Amino acid sequence: MTQTVGDYIVSRLHAWGVRRMFGYPGDGINGVFGALNRASDKIEFIQARHEEMAAFMASAYAKFSGGLGVCIATSGPSAAHLLTGMYDAKADHQPLLAIVGQQARGALGGHYQQEVDLAALFKDVAGNFVHQANTPAQVRHLIDRAARIALANQAVTALILPNDLQEMAYQEPARAHGTVHSGFGYRAPRIVPYEQDLQAAADLLNAGEKVAILVGAGALGATDEVIAIADRLGAGVAKALLGKAVLPDGLPWVTGSIGLLGTEPSWDLMRDCDTLLMIGSGFPYAEFLPEEGQAKAVQIDIQPGMLSLRYPMDVNLLGDAKETLKALLPLIDQKDYKWRNNVEKNVAAWWKLLDKRAHAEANPVNPQLVAWELSSRLPDNSILTSDSGSCANWYSRDIKIRAGMMASLSGGLASMGAAVPYAIAAKYAHPDRPVIGLVGDGAMQMNNMAELITAPSTGGDECARSRGDPSRSLRRRASSP
Repeated sequence: MTQTVGDYIVSRLHAWGVRRMFGYPGDGINGVFGALNRASDKIEFIQARHEEMAAFMASAYAKFSGGLGVCIATSGPSAAHLLTGMYDAKADHQPLLAIVGQQARGALGGHYQQEVDLAALFKDVAGNFVHQANTPAQVRHLIDRAARIALANQAVTALILPNDLQEMAYQEPARAHGTVHSGFGYRAPRIVPYEQDLQAAADLLNAGEKVAILVGAGALGATDEVIAIADRLGAGVAKALLGKAVLPDGLPWVTGSIGLLGTEPSWDLMRDCDTLLMIGSGFPYAEFLPEEGQAKAVQIDIQPGMLSLRYPMDVNLLGDAKETLKALLPLIDQKDYKWRNNVEKNVAAWWKLLDKRAHAEANPVNPQLVAWELSSRLPDNSILTSDSGSCANWYSRDIKIRAGMMASLSGGLASMGAAVPYAIAAKYAHPDRPVIGLVGDGAMQMNNMAELITAPSTGGDECARSRGDPSRSLRRRASSP
C-alpha cells in the first residue's frame, strides 16, 4: 500500500522517540489518525475529553518523562482549544509539539468553514517554530525541525497539516535546488561555564557568611549536587513551587516553598542572608528575594534569558545545573554551620506551627488537615500534582516531599484545571507509580471531571488503548454552517 503523508508523519515521530500522543480526533486530522490506527504498535493515542486537557497532558508528560510531549487536534476551534495547555508548557520551559489539522489548501483564504489562520494564532505560544505543510516533500524537514527545536530550546512548536495533504502519497524531497534534506535525532550537550566564571562564582560564595540557596525546576535531577553544595556552604535552601521535588523536606535546613504560598523560614532566609545562589529557578516575585543590594548573588541557569532577570546577579553561570554544580563544588570552601543552625531552628518552629494550624477545629473539616495527614501516608515513590488556588497553598506548605518522589503543577501559567490531566499524564509516563492529584472544587467542576473517563484505571498500554478509537471519524463541529 502506498505510504501516505499521514503514515510518514507517524513513522517519523516514532523515529524521534514519540510513543504517546494526547488529543482529540476530527475530520480535519483524519489522515493522521488513520495512520495512527494502522501503526497502533508504534504510537499510542490517548483521547482526552477536551483538547485543552490533552495539551495539559502533553505538557505534563514532558515534565514527568523528560521527553517530547505531543498533542494533536483537528482544525479551527479544536486547534484553538489547545492554547492554554500549550502556554503552560511554554511558561514552564517544556518541549511540546502540537499537531493540528487545517482545511484543504484550495479552500484557504475563501472564508471556508472552520478556516482559522492557525500560524498567526500559534505565533506567540509556538514562536520558536510554527509552520504549515503544503507539499508532501516538505513534511520531513518540518517534523525534524519542530521536534529538534522543541527539545533543544525546551520550547513549544506547532505543525499545521491541511486535510487534503494528509491523504496524499508521501514523496521524499527531490535531489534538486530548492529542496531540504533533513535528519532526525537530538542529544542534549554538556553545558558548563568557563573556568574563570566558575572561579568568580566560588570566590563570591566563599566570601559570604550567610548563604541562601533558591532552587527551581532546573535543579530537578541535581539533588545530590544541591545537597553537596549546600553542605559545603552551610546554607539554607528555599524551593520555588516547580522545584518542590528537588530536595526532601525532611532535611532540617530546607525552608520549604517561597513566595505567596511560601513559608516563614524562607522569608527569614532571604531577609537575613548576605549571599544568594539561585539554581534553575525563574521565581517571579522579587519582593520575596533579598532586597536589592543586600546580597551578593550567583545564578545558574540553562536559559540565557533567565539570567539576572529576578535579581541583579554579580556572577551569571550559563549551564546545566547538575554539571555546573559538579564543576563548582571543588572550588568551594567548607564553612561552619553557625548560620545554618539558626535556619534549622526556624524550620523546626515552622513545622510545629503548621501542625497546630492543621489541627485547628473547623466545620465540617479543616482542609489543611487533609494535606497534613496525607503527607505522612504517601508512598515513597508517589507522584503528586496540584491545581492552582487554595489547594496549591496546602500542597506547597503541608506536603512533605521525600526522596524519590516527583511533583509538579502549572507553575508559570498557574492555570486552573491542570491537576487531573497532569496526574493522568504522570500515570502514563510512570504506570507503576502511585499518582495523587490535589484538585479544588472549582477546577474539578470547570474541566477536570470529564477527564476521569480518560484516567487509566491500572496504567499500562492495554488500558490506554481502550480510551478512544483513533480510526473512528469524530466530526468535531457541525458539518454545515
